[in-house]
Amino acid sequence: MDMVIWVGIIVLAAVIHATLQLGLGSLLLLYHASLGKHIKKQTKNLTGSFISGVGLITFFGLCAACYVIANGTGGGSMDPTGLMVMTIILMVLALAMWIFYYRRGDSTELWVPGVVAEFIDERAKKTNNNTEAFSLGVLSALLELPMSLALFVLAADSVLEIPVLWQLLMILLYTLISIAPLVILKLSIRNGKTVTDIQRWRVKNKNFLRIMSGVGYLVLAGFVFAFKVLGA
Repeated sequence: MDMVIWVGIIVLAAVIHATLQLGLGSLLLLYHASLGKHIKKQTKNLTGSFISGVGLITFFGLCAACYVIANGTGGGSMDPTGLMVMTIILMVLALAMWIFYYRRGDSTELWVPGVVAEFIDERAKKTNNNTEAFSLGVLSALLELPMSLALFVLAADSVLEIPVLWQLLMILLYTLISIAPLVILKLSIRNGKTVTDIQRWRVKNKNFLRIMSGVGYLVLAGFVFAFKVLGA
């Protein structure tokens, strides 16, 4: 039963991570800029490199969280006090998602400062090779850390609870789930959807995504409190 709980926390954290929009928005900017000046094959390569950058940061971010927790606890998992603090952080993040993660108006502009948003837009327009696209993916993942770091920590804490042979598999599963929207976006455009179609869908469903992400943080907080804080 414990194994099911730990895997459930990892998967839930990954699903919440997948609802975050900075990486998706940056990838759309890259698509928009690249389709106007490159052949489709080069655009395909650039977007693949972007997704690889996001995936790599996610994978190593979770590995780093596992390392820090394991060394900080002597090879075990977090104590109830630390988990309680993380539960409170999750509730704060739920409020942040509802209140200011998305800017107001009929757009999908996010919380990042205007100068940062302009920098990402400029880098997307100037990206001409796979290295630059990979770096843009890395940057997008790093800028999302204020919203994703707590997810890394709690997923890592659960990874350390399961048998060693399963740990790498769970880290890979988390990574794949978290980048799934980017892969789906790439496949959608390959199958005929346009950047405009996808952006229109994002604007139309912005409130739904915001509500579901916030609820996800709260549900994860409830899971951690019930099964790890009280369970301890």
